[in-house]
Amino acid sequence: MKHKCYKVKHHIRKLIEAGESQTLDFKFEISDSKKIARTFVAFANTGGGTLLIGVKDNGAIAGVRSEEEYYMIEGAAKMYCKPEVPFQTRRWDVDGRTILELTIPKSPLKPHFALTDDKKWMVYIRVKDQNLLANNILLRVWQQKKDKKAVFLEYSKNERTLLSYLEENPSITISKYSKIAMISRHEAENILVKLITLDIISMEFTEKQVYYKLKNTKP
Repeated sequence: MKHKCYKVKHHIRKLIEAGESQTLDFKFEISDSKKIARTFVAFANTGGGTLLIGVKDNGAIAGVRSEEEYYMIEGAAKMYCKPEVPFQTRRWDVDGRTILELTIPKSPLKPHFALTDDKKWMVYIRVKDQNLLANNILLRVWQQKKDKKAVFLEYSKNERTLLSYLEENPSITISKYSKIAMISRHEAENILVKLITLDIISMEFTEKQVYYKLKNTKP
């Protein structure tokens, strides 16, 4: 894999000063292609992003340490992402150290899956500075939008229970909704998928839980 060597330094330093975020991640080194595949998939499934190789989490510039890392990056995108995640590479020379800047665009082919250590294909999304697992509701919403089929919603007691609760409370979990509406988790999921597809409800992912709230409401 050939790279052009760019001497301009201010661009990389600005990125490092900005810190890790929804669209920016640092990697000290590439020692496991599967781990880098998760980041590729998360960026592609969300809004795209930039990955700097050779930069520590605290922003210290360590530099790429071996040519083998280039091939591990290619392997991550081709062998451990399904479908393959495209990316662009730039090579920067900063204080005598090589930094790789990988740009991963938002993908129109989502969901992309990453292969885990236990040989399972899982979907990740980018939330703030973390790669989190997507849930079945989000996957169904993506599929619904991809199919472009009309979504019909009847405001029955179950829908009204949910919307009334969210008018008085900032958010709800699917377990809470299932309990207060006295419906099965599957029924609750079906209703949430429809309301999210219709942009009435939004999703908020955290490390431990997924919350649902009225669209365009403040946290």
